[in-house]
Amino acid sequence: MAVPVVDPSLNSLTDADPAEAESTRRPRRRPARADLLALGAYVLLGVFVCLNYWGDVTGRVSSHLPTDHSWFEWLFAHGAYSVRHLENPLFTARQNAPDGVNMIANTSLLGVTLPLAPLTMVLGPQVMYALYLGGALAATAGTGYWMLSRHLVRSRAAAFVGGAFLGFAPGIIHHANGQPNFVSNFLLPLIVVRVLRLGEPGRWRRNGLVLGALVTYQIFINEEMLLLTALACLVVVLAYAVQRPAATRAAAGTFLAGLGVAGGLALALAAYPIWFQFNGPQSYRGLQGGVFHNWGEDLVAFVTFARDTWAGDPAVEKTIGLTEQNTWFGWPLVLLSLVALVLLVRRSLPARIAAVLIVVFTVASIGPRVRFDGVETGVRGPWSYVPDDLPLVEMMMPTRLTLVVGAAVGVLLALAWDAAHRQGRPVVDQPRVPAQRTGDAGPAVADEPAATDEPTPVAARRRWLRPVGYAAVALAVLPLFPRPLPAQQIDPPPHFITAGGWRPYVPAGRTLVPVPIPSNVHGLPTLRWSALTGQEFPIPGGYFIGPNEVGEGVFGAPNRPTSTLIYSTMDKDAVPALTDENRRQAVEDLRFWRASVVVLGANPDEAVLRELVTGLIGPPQRVDDVWVWDVRALVG
Repeated sequence: MAVPVVDPSLNSLTDADPAEAESTRRPRRRPARADLLALGAYVLLGVFVCLNYWGDVTGRVSSHLPTDHSWFEWLFAHGAYSVRHLENPLFTARQNAPDGVNMIANTSLLGVTLPLAPLTMVLGPQVMYALYLGGALAATAGTGYWMLSRHLVRSRAAAFVGGAFLGFAPGIIHHANGQPNFVSNFLLPLIVVRVLRLGEPGRWRRNGLVLGALVTYQIFINEEMLLLTALACLVVVLAYAVQRPAATRAAAGTFLAGLGVAGGLALALAAYPIWFQFNGPQSYRGLQGGVFHNWGEDLVAFVTFARDTWAGDPAVEKTIGLTEQNTWFGWPLVLLSLVALVLLVRRSLPARIAAVLIVVFTVASIGPRVRFDGVETGVRGPWSYVPDDLPLVEMMMPTRLTLVVGAAVGVLLALAWDAAHRQGRPVVDQPRVPAQRTGDAGPAVADEPAATDEPTPVAARRRWLRPVGYAAVALAVLPLFPRPLPAQQIDPPPHFITAGGWRPYVPAGRTLVPVPIPSNVHGLPTLRWSALTGQEFPIPGGYFIGPNEVGEGVFGAPNRPTSTLIYSTMDKDAVPALTDENRRQAVEDLRFWRASVVVLGANPDEAVLRELVTGLIGPPQRVDDVWVWDVRALVG
């Protein structure tokens, strides 16, 4: 996520001399060599982060979130299946048969998987996952660089540092371990810039239409990050209004008109998907028990080095406890941020607004109870006052609000580098360079003062501040350089599955029941069977959020007696004494799932699972490299 701090009226960027503020705006131009080098560096860094996958891209998944990794492979296959069969991508019956899954009510990444469907059909979901993950990281850094270099700082190096942090911050790399939806933030810098340009005179209609289109597309990538961005924009605009009331009043009418256009377009384009999300089949209201509300940020996490950085240690999770690593900046960056704010906040409006963002979203991220070094204290946090069923925020994790803090820190890094870049440079003097204009691309660029050839004595004395500033930023961010994401080997799917040996057993309208049945805890390999065969056969169970009996969201399909028996057998590594009631329930469950065949492949629990299923429905056949129970005659 990226949060630029641009004047909504585009009249000034800082509290410095107006001539200096005007000079930060440049006319639109083609990418310079520095821009191409920056983008190339981000691409290389994206490849580096995914390096461990490329050793065996079809046989490795994330070591930290292997189930999430497999879910997103399945999503790429879903996008390809929807395009190939011209099916409604908002719903699928290929998982959780026969009830299906409301895809727009889950993290479905449709804005990515649908346009990339042709590539998925050619390369397969595993390759597409690795390609897209690295590309999304680089693209987010790239749009962050564009936003910073075009709207906030003059130094390309400052924009590069800030963009790199926005795309590869510790919190982003943490989610790259199996959750590419949280690294797909390349639209967010564009959205925020458009929000803050709504006050441009005479451009409210165009800016509103562009913003509405961007918001609509982001809905199909990650609604949670869109909500966080909207909250951040609200804080930015309010903070600006407090500090620049006159400019705010002058731009208010245009801003609100553009906002209305954007909201109207987004509502028109996304009305049906949003309705389907909350009212379509398998929709739900909130999560059972509000489980996410307890995930507040630990105060010690801010000064701790993240697990997947060069300065981090995987064992650190055991000391702080269970938490997403959305901040984990390390103490050097926290110290630098505090010093930068002290030095910049007096003369820099963007620094002051970044400070407001950091304070507001840090406090908001604490959760219902303050946690310190893995211990939940008795001090109440802000989320203790937030109802669990509050619309829009009912499924939010408080800790994820710190992703806005990370974005603000990225902007602050760019501001700090840019401030150091200006130290010891020649001062501006008259005459002015004639103004240039951007035409339809943006606002006019004011006359830019020419620079004298000789620095003043004061500027010369400040030259030493430049290398000191560069070194301070470098020492704060280098320990956070990401490691390649850890990956683990996973067994390949059975040849019976990949070679199509299942086809004679699964007629249209029937399902293949893999053992174990996929869930959010068990059955990771069997979920991949569906993804790697292009979802050609439907399966029961799965990894998703769906409704329970009262309409609350729960993870996975409600367990049926047979699936519960399978999971308990795996957990105990022993087959329980089976009764006639167990056998009757097994047949009833197979009928409910519309099963035609039950398949057991090689896995660590193969022996006890084969004994269990044999005891329930009879002896299997050995076909190719799997055990097969043809149950068509049994279930009718």
